[in-house]
Amino acid sequence: MQTIKTALCSFGMSGWVFHAPFISSHKGFELYGVWERTKNLAAEKYPSIKTFRDLDVMLADENIDLVIVNTPSITHFDYAKKALLAGKHVIVEKPFTSTVAEAEELIKIAGENNKLLSVFHNRRWDSDFLTVKKIIESKALGDIKEVEIHYDRFTPELSYKTHKETPTPGVGVVYDLGAHLIDTALQLFGIPVAVFADMMIMRQNSLVDDYFEIILYHATYRVRLKATMFAKAPQGFIIHCSKGSFIKSRSDVQETQLQKSKSPLDADYGFEKETEYGILHTEKDGIFVKEQIPSERGNYAGYYEGIYQSIMNKQPLPVTAASGKSVIEIIEKAYQSHTLKKVITL
Repeated sequence: MQTIKTALCSFGMSGWVFHAPFISSHKGFELYGVWERTKNLAAEKYPSIKTFRDLDVMLADENIDLVIVNTPSITHFDYAKKALLAGKHVIVEKPFTSTVAEAEELIKIAGENNKLLSVFHNRRWDSDFLTVKKIIESKALGDIKEVEIHYDRFTPELSYKTHKETPTPGVGVVYDLGAHLIDTALQLFGIPVAVFADMMIMRQNSLVDDYFEIILYHATYRVRLKATMFAKAPQGFIIHCSKGSFIKSRSDVQETQLQKSKSPLDADYGFEKETEYGILHTEKDGIFVKEQIPSERGNYAGYYEGIYQSIMNKQPLPVTAASGKSVIEIIEKAYQSHTLKKVITL
C-alpha cells in the first residue's frame, strides 16, 4: 500500500496530541519527519521518525509528500508558502493566516503548483459539534431563531507561551478560539450578511485581546459567538428555534484522552459521558418534552481519512483553504467593527 510520507513543522502539544496519533495510526500515512531545532521529543515516541534541525533541509527532502504547519500563527503564511513552493501538499493549523490577502496568495500558489492545501479545523469532528449539527439538520426544532456559541475558559493568568501573548498579527483570542467558533458558525449556518463585534483585554498585564462577543447577522436570526478567560461555569451551545431549544455543553473528550496517550483506535475513544449529553426542550403531541440527546462520537481521524482520500483518490478536501479564508474574512470584519463601533456589511 502506497503511503503519504508526512512531516510535522514542530512537536509541541499540537504535534504529539492532534497530529502524530492520527498519522501514525492510519495505514495510509507514514510519520516520516519532524522539524525540531534542538530536542528529540518525536524520536523518543516514534523511533523511526527522521528529525530535521533546519526547515529548508526538511522541505528539500523529496520523500516528503505532505507538510503540516503546526507552528505559531505568525509563521503560518511563511512556512506554508515555503512548503508549497517546495512541491509539498500542505495542512495549516488555524488560524489559516493573519490576513485575507495572505490566504488568497497561498491558495493561488497551491493552484499554480497543483498541490492540495487544507486548514486543520478539527473541531468539525468534535462530538459536541457533530451532535448539534445532527439536531439542526433534523429540523426537529423548526426554524432557527437565536443561537449562542461559547468557547469559555477560566485561565486569568498569562500563557507561558510568549508567542500567544505578544501583540503581533494573528495573535489574540479572536484568532485563537474565535477561529474555532467562526468556523463552527459558518459550517452550521453559512455566511452571514453582516457582523458586529466587541473585544476587550481583561487579564491583568495582558497585551492581547482575551474576550470577545461577535454577532453574525442572518436574514431571520442572529448567531452570537463568545469567548472569555473568566468563566468558572463555562457554557457551550444554546439554540432557540420555532419549536423549542437545544442546550449542549462544550465537552468533547478527545484532547483530554490524547493528552493521556489514549489511542484513536481504542473502542472508547471520542465518546462523551452521559452527564454531558445535550438537553432537547420541545413539544410532542401538545406535551412539553425535556429529553437527553446522546452525543455523537468525536473522532479527528475523520479529518485525516479525508486528507488521504483527497491526495490518493482525488476526493474533495475535508476542509478547503477557501473555507479557512472565510474564517479570516469574518475575523477581519470583526476587528473593523470593533474599531469603528458599527455593524459591518459583508
